[in-house]
Amino acid sequence: MSCVLLLPACFTCSSRNMDVFCGVFGVFLVFNIIAPGFSTCPLGCSCTNDNLGRSLLCMETQMGHIPENIPNDFTKIRIENCHLTEVPQGSFSQVHALEFLWLNFNEITLMNIKSLEGLGNLTELRLQGNKLTLVPWTAFQSTPRLKILDLKNNRLDVLPEHALRHLPALTYLDLSFNKLSIISKEVFTNWPLYQKAEKAWEKEGLVSNVVLALHDNPWTCDCRLKGFVEFIREVRPPIILMNSYLKCSGPASKADKYFHEIQLKTCMKPVTSVAESNITSSLGANASLTCLVKARPLPSVQWTYPLKIIRGFASTTTQIDEETITSRLLIPSVHLADRGLYTCMANNFIGNSSVGIALNIDSPNSAAPLPPPVPMLSSDDSPHIDIRIAKQTIYGITLEWHAMMDNPAETWFTIHFGKYDSPKKEMIFIGPGINSYSVSDLLPATKYEVCVSLKNHPPREGQCIVFVTGSDITELEQRERLIHIIVIVCAMILAVPAGMYACTTEARFSCVDRCVDLWKKHRRRGENAEGSERQNTFDSLQAASDEALCKDSEEKPTKRRKSEDRCKGGSAAYLY
Repeated sequence: MSCVLLLPACFTCSSRNMDVFCGVFGVFLVFNIIAPGFSTCPLGCSCTNDNLGRSLLCMETQMGHIPENIPNDFTKIRIENCHLTEVPQGSFSQVHALEFLWLNFNEITLMNIKSLEGLGNLTELRLQGNKLTLVPWTAFQSTPRLKILDLKNNRLDVLPEHALRHLPALTYLDLSFNKLSIISKEVFTNWPLYQKAEKAWEKEGLVSNVVLALHDNPWTCDCRLKGFVEFIREVRPPIILMNSYLKCSGPASKADKYFHEIQLKTCMKPVTSVAESNITSSLGANASLTCLVKARPLPSVQWTYPLKIIRGFASTTTQIDEETITSRLLIPSVHLADRGLYTCMANNFIGNSSVGIALNIDSPNSAAPLPPPVPMLSSDDSPHIDIRIAKQTIYGITLEWHAMMDNPAETWFTIHFGKYDSPKKEMIFIGPGINSYSVSDLLPATKYEVCVSLKNHPPREGQCIVFVTGSDITELEQRERLIHIIVIVCAMILAVPAGMYACTTEARFSCVDRCVDLWKKHRRRGENAEGSERQNTFDSLQAASDEALCKDSEEKPTKRRKSEDRCKGGSAAYLY
């Protein structure tokens, strides 16, 4: 009943019944003698033993991820051209004996902050030829013995100041052929090994040579690189540059120049200035505002102005020299609403600065300012304009309108705004492609009229809105929630013909019943009026009296005025 192993390839058994068992057992023993460790080697890889220990080699396979359950006795792992895309957390945490890790020429884009967890004995890490744009440098807290770090030919574009703080034993760092454009000198002055080398600079043998590869990066040689350029010029043993001829890629004035050929200035925050802080432009003319900015590095410039949301103007920037630019804001065909303070603001990483330009509009001394020079419309040209109040606050309104015509984006509009009973209204000219305008600083308990007409024509019937503001802010704040609810209900059930008064009424529940009755009557009239002309409608939250809503849109204006007068003492309408 016993099996005796005579040779690696032959064995005998004492019982005939145990032939099968002994055969299998013998093959197992022979296989393990010939190829030790084969059963634990990941599929598609090879495992070998040499004087450095046990090694795992995976080359040009389609594994796509790091093998799981790698035995913990490997000292060297090399996985190359295997389409890896990331190094997950704890990928090698069980391989405590690992000293050499090569993951070159994969497609790694992501390293976890704990990718190197458990690798306290790691001395060499090579990640050449991957797609890393960022390295979690604090991950190297787990590798205090790391001496060689190869990140050549990746896509790194940032090297933070603390990058080398957790690499006290590092003697070889390759960052060549990346996308680095700016590096701070502090990256190296914060490096423990550099600090140690600096103290023992004159003492031979205390610090071994340290090799840095920083060439073939698109360095931007402006003030931000000043400290790094000075560091490169001062580098001497034991720190050695693999290629000391670092070259600038920009700006244009320094492109293709070597570091030792350039002089860089200290960075400074922007300083803005203008030739004229007060400009007057004629109505309808083009206005150009210009500011001058000096800064290192060159800043970004933005313009702010009162109508920025409504009217977007084009700005251009021109570089004068390495530290000076001009920014020009063009205002085409200015109108009265364009007057005000325009601010030129410049910003870089050091700080910001701004300067203001006041724009005044010079209009002729007449009852009303002249409109832009556009051709008169013929009497046959009768476009429809739908106008509504898109937004309301306790301070004002925002108008929106839509013109049903061939080329609305090429057409000027004129806004006529003022108190309802005032014979003279303020005229505001709105350029092509704009279909909204905000009115603010309204007086309380006041009836206003606002009209939108085409080009230089006077407003026609159906192009005006009349609204009444509340008596005071305190009262409005108390009623705000109730009014808001009623306004929404009324807006849902009514489509009021343009030129009539809207449904926003005093905060009483009778408004809802009144709106419903009016809607029913309006609907019956619409069903019976076959072949009638199209009426412009709007569903805005405009304000007026509920008495006026009862009037037919075809009644004469004089009759409408009388009905409004009867409403003044009763259900006043509110804009909140």
